[in-house]
Amino acid sequence: MLMKVQQDMTDANHDEGTPVSVKIRERLQAAKRRFHSNDNIADFIRPGELEALFEEVTGKMKGVLDSMVIDTENDHNTGDTARRVAKMYLKEVFAGRYVPAPAITEFPNAEHLNELMIVGPITVRSACSHHLCPVIGKIWIGVMPNEHTNVIGLSKYARLAEWIMGRPQIQEEAVVQLADLIQEKTQPDGLAIVMEASHYCMGWRGVKDMDSKMINSVMRGVFLKDSDLRREFLSLIPRRS
Repeated sequence: MLMKVQQDMTDANHDEGTPVSVKIRERLQAAKRRFHSNDNIADFIRPGELEALFEEVTGKMKGVLDSMVIDTENDHNTGDTARRVAKMYLKEVFAGRYVPAPAITEFPNAEHLNELMIVGPITVRSACSHHLCPVIGKIWIGVMPNEHTNVIGLSKYARLAEWIMGRPQIQEEAVVQLADLIQEKTQPDGLAIVMEASHYCMGWRGVKDMDSKMINSVMRGVFLKDSDLRREFLSLIPRRS
């Protein structure tokens, strides 16, 4: 019994001095779960830890600014920059990593709808995982339901897209992740997604080309098998910018 109490005290002391990021990482590793930049890790964050993580990131971001030889103590423009950046990353632009999926109410397809439905354009915002530069664009989603398909509200497609895109991403993987999620939620006969986006890692740095855009698509089920349906979907998407 004494040994157990001593072990509990040792564990408590360890936890008290351990950064919250290390605790979360240890849980992920113990569960053999991946934690890449575009993975959601909300299931491994305990109540109160996101705020502790915010404080930790703030401190480390201040260290980055110090290493860039920015006098944050006396510069009125950057005095609170570390805190602003930490808030932006954890609670805004990358919130899709740290919060659970939005609640989605699903309804049975009572009227047995089986006609093509298109949602979009949905404006999406992300950041490339290579340089953490903004990726801003639009998504169109085509769904071919069947009598067993779950029906979700139009706004829910936008919420799911925001949750997936709210992580450091590359566009090709982001569209696949979104397709997987919508497929799981609705179980349609076919699913089509087209994304067009500007990448500021090209426009702000590197080649500095602001006019280039990336367009990619995912086609599943009948959209993949039926070329006429695929053409119909693509023809009904309003002219892209």
